[in-house]
Amino acid sequence: MNVLKNTQMERETAACFSPAKKEMPYERFLSCGAESLTNAELLAIILRTGTREKSAVELSREVLSLRTEGASGLSVLHRLTLEDLVGIPGIGEVKAVKILSLAEISRRLVRERASERLVFNCPSAVADYYMEDLRHLENETAVLVLLDNRMALLREEILSLGTVNCTLLSPREIFLRALRWGAVNIVLLHNHPSGDPTPSEADLEITKRICEAGRILGIRLIDHLVIGDLRYISLRESGCITDEFGI
Repeated sequence: MNVLKNTQMERETAACFSPAKKEMPYERFLSCGAESLTNAELLAIILRTGTREKSAVELSREVLSLRTEGASGLSVLHRLTLEDLVGIPGIGEVKAVKILSLAEISRRLVRERASERLVFNCPSAVADYYMEDLRHLENETAVLVLLDNRMALLREEILSLGTVNCTLLSPREIFLRALRWGAVNIVLLHNHPSGDPTPSEADLEITKRICEAGRILGIRLIDHLVIGDLRYISLRESGCITDEFGI
């Protein structure tokens, strides 16, 4: 019996990767499962059709072969715009919207899972929650998280979009917003489009200035996180933030 079972499994496995099945991702999905498909084949199922010159799989490979700064493969989908996609022969508005919707679903899935363990005084949990929002951005963006005395979220605000570096962040603006919404704790995050989260001198300087202003106002900076590509650095963990509040 075991010999017969093994022989049957070998036939099924061979069938999954036979030339006849190679460019038929939908059929391979049904017979062999999603894990047997390449990235291009999975995307081809979403696109459904190709063109006279290209199959859906070939068209998907062309999409995934596009490169943007700091991204390649599936990560490219988070960086592409509608204009980028419709510029590819064979990708019309409908296909482009499907691809961008797929990228957005994946981002929301990651954030939803991260929200289950989100605690604002845990750097890794905060980084996981905001990672997908920030790591794919091509421009440096700063986010201010406003918290109450129980560390519950009051509000998230974009402080700057597309700035060159953190020197353009204003402690005055940060604390005006904190006072406006009655926040007593804040968390600051910003991304490095290069993917390297190593803080710059400007990052360290602005963090120290915010800490000093917070001490005077009684509003503590819980952390300043620099987000890279699936990496982050906590300026509290690295010793840049030291205050009497603790965590």
